[in-house]
Amino acid sequence: MIRYFTRWRTRRILARHPIAEPAWRYALAYCAPARRLPAAEQARLRVLATLLLHDKALEPVQGLALDDGMRALLAAHACLPILHLGLGWYRGWHALVVYPGLFAPERDYVDQAGVVHHTRAVLEGEAWERGPVILSWEAVMQSGSPAGHNVVIHEMAHKLDMLSGTANGFPPLHACMDRPAWSQAFADAWHRLERARRAGHPVLMDPYGLENPGEFFAVASEMFFEQPAALLELSPDLYRQLTLFYRQQPIPA
Repeated sequence: MIRYFTRWRTRRILARHPIAEPAWRYALAYCAPARRLPAAEQARLRVLATLLLHDKALEPVQGLALDDGMRALLAAHACLPILHLGLGWYRGWHALVVYPGLFAPERDYVDQAGVVHHTRAVLEGEAWERGPVILSWEAVMQSGSPAGHNVVIHEMAHKLDMLSGTANGFPPLHACMDRPAWSQAFADAWHRLERARRAGHPVLMDPYGLENPGEFFAVASEMFFEQPAALLELSPDLYRQLTLFYRQQPIPA
């Protein structure tokens, strides 16, 4: 009965709140990873994007107005990581807050000496544990530039990571996956990139990923969807683990 109700609800949402064809064409025009998908997977992505737009509130701030094409584009980016996982992997939060440009939240923290520090970091995206995803529309439109960059996928990867607690680079793995193999692949890629950076060599992955394991998983996820061939060349083991996690078909080696 529950499964029947779920299918009925899905059909009802798709019938009542479809993404119009012009809006979907806009989304594909500005989302290269979605544009590269086969037709059947584009259709699957469109269904997920429709359901996400019904399930999550899109909340523009500071005078930003989101038209149908912009909403479809955000949803397309956001649903790429769950294309073969399902919308249930985005459970526990309800909103995407969208600024027109970069934003700078004010934060206070107390150091080990008990001194309170006031910070104001400029951000293009942020994911709150048990809270919203916050994005810069300017950064959304810069997806793919520089190569491999995608702020929406980055923040959605954090949300997946947080399903197992804090964002520590260890999201809930599927039963078919091996935890030591995951850890080894990420550790090996991390140390290889860290050695390259220290030696002054070009680093193919955004070095921001070396901030901590959570950022490394998010940056690797960006690259997995934006530049899969480059990630495969950089670290076949890391690429394989992300293929298993995101349940994607591997590209030819």
